[in-house]
Amino acid sequence: MGVQVRTAGAMGVDNLSDKAAKMRESLQQSQSITENMVSILGSFDHRLSALETAMRPTQIRTHAIRRAHENIDRTLKAADVILDRFDLSREAEAKILRGPHEDLESYLEAIEQLRNNIVFFTNNKSFRSSDGVISHASNLLSKAISKLEQEFKQLLSSYRKPVEPDRLYECLPNSLRPSSGSPDSKNPSNSHTSHITAENAVFTPLVLIPPRVLPLLHDLAQHMVQAGHMQQCLVIYRDTRSIVLEETLQKLGVEKLSKDDVQKMQWEVLELKIGTWIHFMRIAVKLLFTAERKVCDQMFEGIDSLKDQCFAEVTAGSVSMLLSFGDAIAKSKRSPEKLFVLLDMYEIMRELHAEIESLFRGKACKDIRESALGLTKRLAQTAQETFGDFEEAVEKDATKTAVSDGTVHPLTSYVINYVKFLFDYQSTLKQLFQEFENEEDSNSQLASVTMRIMQALQINLEGKSKQYKDPALTNLFLMNNIHYMVRSVRRSEAKDLLGDDWVQRHRRVVQQHANQYKRIAWAKILQCLSIQGLTSSGGGGSVGAADGGNSSGASRALVKDRLKIFNGQFEELHQRQSQWTVPDTELRESLRLAVAEVLLPAYRSFIKRFGALVENGKNPHKYIRYTGEDLDRMLGEFFEGKTSNEARR
Repeated sequence: MGVQVRTAGAMGVDNLSDKAAKMRESLQQSQSITENMVSILGSFDHRLSALETAMRPTQIRTHAIRRAHENIDRTLKAADVILDRFDLSREAEAKILRGPHEDLESYLEAIEQLRNNIVFFTNNKSFRSSDGVISHASNLLSKAISKLEQEFKQLLSSYRKPVEPDRLYECLPNSLRPSSGSPDSKNPSNSHTSHITAENAVFTPLVLIPPRVLPLLHDLAQHMVQAGHMQQCLVIYRDTRSIVLEETLQKLGVEKLSKDDVQKMQWEVLELKIGTWIHFMRIAVKLLFTAERKVCDQMFEGIDSLKDQCFAEVTAGSVSMLLSFGDAIAKSKRSPEKLFVLLDMYEIMRELHAEIESLFRGKACKDIRESALGLTKRLAQTAQETFGDFEEAVEKDATKTAVSDGTVHPLTSYVINYVKFLFDYQSTLKQLFQEFENEEDSNSQLASVTMRIMQALQINLEGKSKQYKDPALTNLFLMNNIHYMVRSVRRSEAKDLLGDDWVQRHRRVVQQHANQYKRIAWAKILQCLSIQGLTSSGGGGSVGAADGGNSSGASRALVKDRLKIFNGQFEELHQRQSQWTVPDTELRESLRLAVAEVLLPAYRSFIKRFGALVENGKNPHKYIRYTGEDLDRMLGEFFEGKTSNEARR
């Protein structure tokens, strides 16, 4: 057993030894192979190094050839570009020599190409002929721009015909179009009404230059500006377009008038011209200048330095023509009848203010904006001063116009109508008061002014009433006139402004004058019907109660004398006062009734009491000429304003 174990161990050791021997042999072979490979590779490295050394000149020549090819390619490409530029220059030159008239768009493209070529050769000075090319292209460009200016002027001139008035009227809203049958077809019926209507009216835009032409004009202007010809562009546009605007206004009827021209005109002519001026201002701003601004903005789009300047210079003459008339009116001699046309003119300037500010925007248009605003302020100032003049003129009116019948004086009806018109301009007057930065409420200002005018009128009427020799007629005159004032105020918007207190106070004044008239005119005749002084101290000329009379011992002679005086006085009053006038029907009937209520009962009572003394004597009809009904009928003829011949019948 022990022998077997040893035998097995010996065999394992032998196996391991064999394996180790084989591994050593294998390693030795591998090392030998490696050494052989290293030797071989070393040989290759030597050969490659020799090869590289041998090929280096070839590589250098190849690289040089490649660079030469690249240089040739670049040169050829550059030459192609330059040749293309020459080709384009020749094409551009041909188009420019043909001129812009045949094909404007191609002409403009040619100018742009010339500019690009100049830039190209300027940036490529290495090209031997660059300077010559640049010089030639610059000369050609200068000629091209010169032709462009001519084309710009010619194209603009194609639309230099002034706009016909009928075409302008067609753009107006129906409410503002002149009526074809009116004597002056240029003037709308009422300037103040037109102002109210125009605020919300829609105007049809006016086209001065067709939309298809504007892009071409824009391109022409842009090229001129890019060539440094901005001033020439402005001058051509101004000289061409300004004539169109001015001639259009002249055809419409606008005149440039001085203060002296205005001063020489008759009022009716001047009033008509003011009405047409208001109409022309609206047409000029809302149609003509608006259309021209649109042309300017589109033509000079992107050229902001030209937009406002061109518009300002083109419109300056036309604006001056329009505003000069307004200035002449504002600076002319003031008179009351001018107030309403001044307010009309002020209204239109206020109405157009926002549009003027918008159209004439920018620094270049500053003078025009200031001129328009200055006119508005001058009109406001003149209107306010005219207002003050009117108040003073009413108080100091010294006209000797005779109103022999005591009716409403022309001054009264004039002033009242004046005040009524003022209330048509309430909103304008409020603006006017605010123009001078018065902190007082505009309503109270208008009320204050109206009251002062009414007071001035009343003071003047009291002065005029003193012209009458008959104090009864004095009071009738004041009654008529103040009643006319009160009635007019009650029937107008003035009542809301002056208030019920003013109305009631002046109604009491009317009543006071009516009472004064009645007392002065009828006191003397009523004294004839008094029983005082009729009683006789004795004698056969009296009739006592025993005779059945009611005379209480009155003297027949005294009764006859009283009746004779009464008849004479009444007939005189009838003849005179039937020529007097109380124009208001209600007031006339009221005054007659007031007289009848005093006179008729007194007369009837007198006749009833003392009539028997006369009727029993000779010629009773000589003394008792009238019945109560006769007197009542004759009172009905008082205050009718009859002529002296009619009154005697």
